[in-house]
Amino acid sequence: MSFLGLSSSKPRPSRTSGSGSAQQRQYLDREYVEQTLGSGNLRLAVHLPDGEDLSEWLAVNTVDFFNQINMLYGTITEFCTPQDCPVMSAGSKYEYHWKDDTHKKPARVSAPVYVDHLMSWVQSQLDNEAIFPRKIGVEFPPDFKTIITDIFRRLFRVYAHIYTTHFSAIVSLGEEAHLNTSFKHFILFVKEFSLIDQKELGPLSDLIDSLLAQAKN
Repeated sequence: MSFLGLSSSKPRPSRTSGSGSAQQRQYLDREYVEQTLGSGNLRLAVHLPDGEDLSEWLAVNTVDFFNQINMLYGTITEFCTPQDCPVMSAGSKYEYHWKDDTHKKPARVSAPVYVDHLMSWVQSQLDNEAIFPRKIGVEFPPDFKTIITDIFRRLFRVYAHIYTTHFSAIVSLGEEAHLNTSFKHFILFVKEFSLIDQKELGPLSDLIDSLLAQAKN
């Protein structure tokens, strides 16, 4: 089935609530996110806005994509079970094992377990004020972009699993346009800021080429 046919379970607590102090950073404000990311020309939408701090812009998009992917995966959880997906994969050639500070040795786990670990890990990064400072005037860490690239590299794997394993379910739910738009936005952003090595994008290389070609038109 073609991916280019061109919503949901309980999401994790959103990082984009605008209920905090006026002294909080803009990326924590949902209204700001909606204004800056919008739904217009995606190629233009990924550009760093004039006068915007790069780290702030990376943070805005990290939070937004985390929420998008969390919601998209939530639509297919009934199809992605330990029985149906005993390993986290993206087709027959790509298998992903989980590793973090708790799991020192890469572990072969089911797709739902992998995604749960991943979403919990990303949330822990977002909640760590040494990485994502909440207050204006507090600097982002010097290795912030390195941390961001690791987050995006792993979030890509959820898109890859959805497309290669659950796309028929996405179509049955009428979510393919939503998925394609989200992934196109994700890839344009990744390319704009060189966040993922080309080899990591291998599972969806043909789809990515098609989406980038469309973006040029």
